[in-house]
Amino acid sequence: MKIVTSSFFTKLPVEFAPISIARWAPQRFQGPTLRELTPGEWFRSIDVDEYRRRYLEQLDMLDPRETVRRIQDLAAGRAAALLCWERPRDGNFCHRGYVSAWLRDELGIDIYELGLDGCGHHHPKLPEAHRPGPTQPTLL
Repeated sequence: MKIVTSSFFTKLPVEFAPISIARWAPQRFQGPTLRELTPGEWFRSIDVDEYRRRYLEQLDMLDPRETVRRIQDLAAGRAAALLCWERPRDGNFCHRGYVSAWLRDELGIDIYELGLDGCGHHHPKLPEAHRPGPTQPTLL
C-alpha cells in the first residue's frame, strides 16, 4: 500500500484517500481523521525539541503495524495521503515528518511528502536540526 504525507492545501491525485492527522480539519474536508496520530494539546505551546520529545513519546505508545492497518482500513483500497495544515514548501516543520521517520524505523516503510524528495529521517517536514547530517567520506 502506498502512503504519502501532504497538506490540506495540496490538490491530491484521485487515487489518494485523504486522511487527516491534524487536531482539526478544514470544514470542507470530507475524509476521516486518524486521531492516534494527531499531536497533543501541547502542540502550539512548546519549542521544537520538546515537541519532538512529546510526539515521539506518543508514537512509542502505538503499535506501528496496527497503525498501518488502520490507515489501510481508512483508505479503503486506495493509496493514503496523511494530511495536516503546513504547506509542503513553507519552511515550517510538521509532525507528519515524524510519522514518516517512525514508520521507516519501525517497519521499513518509505513515506514521502507528495511531490517532494525525502522520507524517514530525511522527510522535508522534519526540522533541519532533527535530520541526520551529511555522511562523511571515509579514507580506507
